[in-house]
Amino acid sequence: MNPTWVGLVAGLLTSIASLPQLIKTWRSRHVRDLSIWQPLLLSVGVGLWLVYGVLIRDIPLILANITPLISNLLLTAMKIRYCDNDAETPPSIII
Repeated sequence: MNPTWVGLVAGLLTSIASLPQLIKTWRSRHVRDLSIWQPLLLSVGVGLWLVYGVLIRDIPLILANITPLISNLLLTAMKIRYCDNDAETPPSIII
Protein backbone atom coordinates (compact mmCIF):
# COMPACT_ATOMS: atom_id res chain seq x y z
CA MET A 1 0.00 0.00 0.00
CA ASN A 2 1.58 3.25 -1.18
CA PRO A 3 1.13 6.12 1.34
CA THR A 4 0.98 8.68 -1.47
CA TRP A 5 -2.00 6.92 -3.08
CA VAL A 6 -3.74 6.58 0.27
CA GLY A 7 -3.30 10.32 0.83
CA LEU A 8 -4.51 11.17 -2.67
CA VAL A 9 -7.65 9.03 -2.34
CA ALA A 10 -8.34 10.43 1.15
CA GLY A 11 -7.93 13.98 -0.12
CA LEU A 12 -10.21 13.33 -3.09
CA LEU A 13 -12.96 11.75 -0.97
CA THR A 14 -12.92 14.47 1.68
CA SER A 15 -12.87 17.11 -1.04
CA ILE A 16 -16.00 15.83 -2.74
CA ALA A 17 -17.88 14.61 0.35
CA SER A 18 -20.10 17.69 0.66
CA LEU A 19 -20.89 18.00 -3.05
CA PRO A 20 -23.99 15.71 -3.00
CA GLN A 21 -25.57 17.78 -0.20
CA LEU A 22 -24.61 20.99 -1.97
CA ILE A 23 -26.22 19.86 -5.23
CA LYS A 24 -29.37 18.58 -3.49
CA THR A 25 -29.77 21.82 -1.55
CA TRP A 26 -29.18 23.93 -4.66
CA ARG A 27 -31.80 22.02 -6.65
CA SER A 28 -34.48 21.81 -3.95
CA ARG A 29 -33.93 25.19 -2.29
CA HIS A 30 -35.07 23.50 0.96
CA VAL A 31 -32.84 23.57 4.03
CA ARG A 32 -35.16 22.74 6.92
CA ASP A 33 -33.35 19.50 7.78
CA LEU A 34 -29.88 20.96 7.27
CA SER A 35 -28.15 22.07 10.45
CA ILE A 36 -26.26 25.32 10.04
CA TRP A 37 -23.61 24.09 12.47
CA GLN A 38 -22.30 21.19 10.38
CA PRO A 39 -21.17 23.18 7.32
CA LEU A 40 -20.20 26.17 9.46
CA LEU A 41 -17.93 24.14 11.76
CA LEU A 42 -16.50 22.22 8.82
CA SER A 43 -15.75 25.53 7.08
CA VAL A 44 -13.79 26.73 10.09
CA GLY A 45 -11.93 23.42 10.45
CA VAL A 46 -11.13 23.11 6.75
CA GLY A 47 -10.15 26.78 6.65
CA LEU A 48 -7.67 26.16 9.46
CA TRP A 49 -6.27 23.13 7.59
CA LEU A 50 -5.88 25.37 4.54
CA VAL A 51 -4.00 28.00 6.57
CA TYR A 52 -1.83 25.26 8.05
CA GLY A 53 -1.07 23.95 4.55
CA VAL A 54 -0.09 27.45 3.42
CA LEU A 55 2.12 27.97 6.48
CA ILE A 56 4.03 24.73 5.89
CA ARG A 57 3.89 25.15 2.10
CA ASP A 58 2.22 21.78 1.50
CA ILE A 59 0.57 21.98 -1.93
CA PRO A 60 -1.45 18.71 -1.63
CA LEU A 61 -2.85 19.83 1.73
CA ILE A 62 -3.76 23.23 0.28
CA LEU A 63 -5.43 21.74 -2.79
CA ALA A 64 -7.31 19.10 -0.76
CA ASN A 65 -8.96 21.80 1.36
CA ILE A 66 -10.04 24.36 -1.25
CA THR A 67 -13.07 22.43 -2.58
CA PRO A 68 -14.53 21.44 0.80
CA LEU A 69 -14.06 24.98 2.09
CA ILE A 70 -15.97 26.45 -0.84
CA SER A 71 -18.67 23.74 -0.65
CA ASN A 72 -19.28 24.17 3.06
CA LEU A 73 -19.32 27.96 2.82
CA LEU A 74 -21.90 27.65 0.03
CA LEU A 75 -24.01 25.27 2.15
CA THR A 76 -23.88 27.74 5.04
CA ALA A 77 -24.93 30.57 2.73
CA MET A 78 -27.77 28.48 1.29
CA LYS A 79 -29.00 27.61 4.78
CA ILE A 80 -29.26 31.32 5.52
CA ARG A 81 -30.65 32.27 2.10
CA TYR A 82 -33.23 29.50 1.66
CA CYS A 83 -34.56 29.22 5.22
CA ASP A 84 -37.62 31.24 4.15
CA ASN A 85 -38.44 28.67 1.44
CA ASP A 86 -39.43 26.06 4.01
CA ALA A 87 -43.11 26.54 4.92
CA GLU A 88 -42.76 25.08 8.40
CA THR A 89 -39.61 27.04 9.18
CA PRO A 90 -40.00 30.55 10.57
CA PRO A 91 -37.92 33.22 8.83
CA SER A 92 -34.96 32.70 11.13
CA ILE A 93 -32.14 30.22 11.31
CA ILE A 94 -33.11 27.04 13.14
CA ILE A 95 -30.27 25.58 15.16
